[in-house]
Amino acid sequence: MRRRPDIRQAERELAAQTAQVGVATADLYPKFVLNGSIAVTGDSLNRMTSNLTTTENWALSGGPQIRWNLFDAGAIRKNIEIQSVLQEQALVQYESTVLNAFEEVENTLTAYAKEQNRKESLELAAQAAQQAANLAQQEYQAGWKDFTSVLIAQRSLINLQDELAQSQGTVTANLVRLYKVLGGGWPYGAENEKETY
Repeated sequence: MRRRPDIRQAERELAAQTAQVGVATADLYPKFVLNGSIAVTGDSLNRMTSNLTTTENWALSGGPQIRWNLFDAGAIRKNIEIQSVLQEQALVQYESTVLNAFEEVENTLTAYAKEQNRKESLELAAQAAQQAANLAQQEYQAGWKDFTSVLIAQRSLINLQDELAQSQGTVTANLVRLYKVLGGGWPYGAENEKETY
């Protein structure tokens, strides 16, 4: 079910919001940056380019830089609270999506199983109706019954065969629906594939 697009989207939204809580929390702490620059100096362009291999014309500068929003701690803490609430909402949305997916899978499995049982019963009934139609035909040919009993048996057989065909179509449709609600789209060899997240 993790392949379902709705579950994957809710999971990614939860992960993104969790990362936002981390970003907001990181704003409480100082940030250290190392800056640096290199320059070539000289009184003429010819002299600068001809003496690039010597260090006399080079100027280096650099140093650390510290950034800290010390006076914005209240706003930063408020932002952390907001991001945490948004994370909780994303978690509730994720859980709701998963529960809805489970319900959908359960309903589809139930419908598939019921229709499969109905199809099997109709297959047995159609076999019995075929035997009854054959028997009615034999009794008519032997002169024991009139042709009306043959027509009734054949009508019953045709009705059961029609119901069986409809049931087979419903079973197939339910199987396709089950494939879709489980996420579908498994590539060949998916059983060996490992999740990377």
